[in-house]
Amino acid sequence: MKVGVFTVLYQQLPFEEMLDKVAAMGIEAVELGTGNYPGSAHCDPDALLDQPENIKALKKAVADRGLVISALSCHGNPLHPDKTFAKQSHDTWRKTVRLAEQLEVPVINAFSGCPGDHPGAKYPNWVTCSWPPDYLEILKWQWEEVVIPYWREEAAFAKTHGITQIAFEMHPGFVVYNPETLLKLREHVGDAIGANFDPSHLLWQGIDPVEAIKLLGREKAIFHVHAKDTYLDETNIRKNGVLDTKHYSQILDRSWVFRTVGYGQSEKMWRDIVSALRAVGYDYVLSIEHEDMLASIDEGLSKAVALLKKVLFKEELPEMWWA
Repeated sequence: MKVGVFTVLYQQLPFEEMLDKVAAMGIEAVELGTGNYPGSAHCDPDALLDQPENIKALKKAVADRGLVISALSCHGNPLHPDKTFAKQSHDTWRKTVRLAEQLEVPVINAFSGCPGDHPGAKYPNWVTCSWPPDYLEILKWQWEEVVIPYWREEAAFAKTHGITQIAFEMHPGFVVYNPETLLKLREHVGDAIGANFDPSHLLWQGIDPVEAIKLLGREKAIFHVHAKDTYLDETNIRKNGVLDTKHYSQILDRSWVFRTVGYGQSEKMWRDIVSALRAVGYDYVLSIEHEDMLASIDEGLSKAVALLKKVLFKEELPEMWWA
């Protein structure tokens, strides 16, 4: 496995300066944003698509520093009931598919999206309960009329461009937010649907990342991994539960906050995550996503790199000589 980084944390730096910086920190792979929520500061499809010299220059800049591109990321909401917003997300997604083909990047990271609750809705409606029965009717409509048809078509589009790994981040607020919903979409659309496995979003939902890795790994449904941590404030959870709409800056009042790797969960947890990934055959990239209010970008990333370098296995598995 390689230690990577989602480069949006250094989006203010020019591309090659960013590459120099992360390579010097011990990073081995870069995940590049191509638009929508991550922005496209380092990998703008409009500046690269069908421009072989620009494509060649970007690939050379990465390779010259001993790096690889682990994924292109275009997290958006192509199912948004606001047609303008949805079209922007959709167009960026399709450009990203074409760009991944031209850059020879195997994985595209995205969100599943979330529709509204009827064709005339204005905002997405993320359903979190089954009663009153209205909510089950909303879910049925969302999945059958919007989610499954859209991603069936887009998986087919991606396949025509050689992309067979569409990696959804299981993120609350979107219809795919846990292993069950990811596998539901995979069942209906096909094995091009998999996970950009980010334990931070699972932890606050009460999901054990190790068990989730085992479940998804048995289905060969883990395409990419984010290394991001979550601190759970047990006192606030006991008072108010885990659903929390307070701004992330209200650290002392929230039930949970995102942290640098090792500052939310123990090193033991990260050893267990790495071991579970190895056990299910994942041998790709752990891409650090830094979203920590208590650590600077440089320091937070450095500490994450140091911990992951400490816990990752780098050698090939030997034959089992003892049994």
